[in-house]
Amino acid sequence: MTHSGLSRRKFLARGALVGCSVAASPLLTPVSFAMAPSDNRLVVILLRGGMDGLDLLRPWHDPAFAIARPTLAQQRNPTLEVQDGYGIHPAVAPLLPLWHAGELSFVQSVSTPYRNKRSHFDGQDLLEAGTANLGKTSQRDGWLNRMLQGMQGVEAHTAYAIGADPMLLSRGSAPVSSWSPDVDFVMSAQGARLLQEVMQSDTEMALAMAQAVRLSSQDGGESIVETDASMLEASMDAQMSTQGQGARGAHKRVAEFAAEQLRGDARIACFSLGGWDTHNNQKNTMVAPLKRLAQTILTLKANLGGAAWQRTTVLAMTEFGRTVRENGSRGTDHGTGGAMVLAGGALRGGRVLGHALGLDEAALYQRRDVMPTDDVRRYAAWAIRSSFGLSASVLERDVFPGLEMKDDPGLLA
Repeated sequence: MTHSGLSRRKFLARGALVGCSVAASPLLTPVSFAMAPSDNRLVVILLRGGMDGLDLLRPWHDPAFAIARPTLAQQRNPTLEVQDGYGIHPAVAPLLPLWHAGELSFVQSVSTPYRNKRSHFDGQDLLEAGTANLGKTSQRDGWLNRMLQGMQGVEAHTAYAIGADPMLLSRGSAPVSSWSPDVDFVMSAQGARLLQEVMQSDTEMALAMAQAVRLSSQDGGESIVETDASMLEASMDAQMSTQGQGARGAHKRVAEFAAEQLRGDARIACFSLGGWDTHNNQKNTMVAPLKRLAQTILTLKANLGGAAWQRTTVLAMTEFGRTVRENGSRGTDHGTGGAMVLAGGALRGGRVLGHALGLDEAALYQRRDVMPTDDVRRYAAWAIRSSFGLSASVLERDVFPGLEMKDDPGLLA
């Protein structure tokens, strides 16, 4: 039997025959890599769920902020101020040394071209597609892959993905391989023996299984075979639970693995961090995802090492922001304008970029959301141009169709 690659549906179907349980794909964090002929590195982090930029970067200088957010604005804290009356959320305070070192910046009041419907699915698709509209689903590819198509000498990095579909961001004709840190699937010893017998006549599936076992053992996860039924059940519960995923530190494993590849031949990595849909009790629910974001950035720096970090740019972006006013559940709802986080040793940081129109109701988008004054794609395009030298015409025509890059914001040192 011949086939062009491992089918996720095929693997899951065969796994079901032997009681194999793969972590539910919505909880997985795929990581994609690509090699490029440059010493510069680019890391793209998608913050899925709609990060509240006003909670991350708090405009304490605007009197309307405290009025719109009586429980979320929090008391002004000089130790958390970064620039011109802006302060950061306490959960990302560990990033302050990067700010002072010029390795961290924020971009305010940015968005994709997506407007009005405020759907996570469409918003994320548009963010990853990098286009002005979604177009036909069957023809969609991602802006990161189109960027690779415009570069010479790009190769796929040796990696492996199982249990999660490729990110739209990296999907396309350019070679990109994937790996997932939480593909630790569990089965009984009897199931493992049966699976081995099933695969005897299919060498490609047997090879794929061997690779999965190898990656599972190398990434710090649990053993692939559980012999005790209670251990099997506990492991499955941990994979299915968002709290269990956080306890397992998947985001740190993602960052460690990404840094390891970027120290070698890989030059581009993309992955996502979830948990940003803060409709209720945002004062508490915002803390964990912000901590994970800060830990991810710091883990990247620590594991990349000085030389590689100095050639690295990190772009963290989300599908949309959130409402200016907090809701009756002391959270925020889906909005429009949001914020972007930039980090890395290559950055000319220590700046709050972008132009905010203020939070008075008349200045808001539809009198409820932060008014977007710039396109998040523009900052990504300039980071790419400064890192890899792609021409503005290629970026505006092919990578981000319809984008006007305008003046260089001078993101990189």
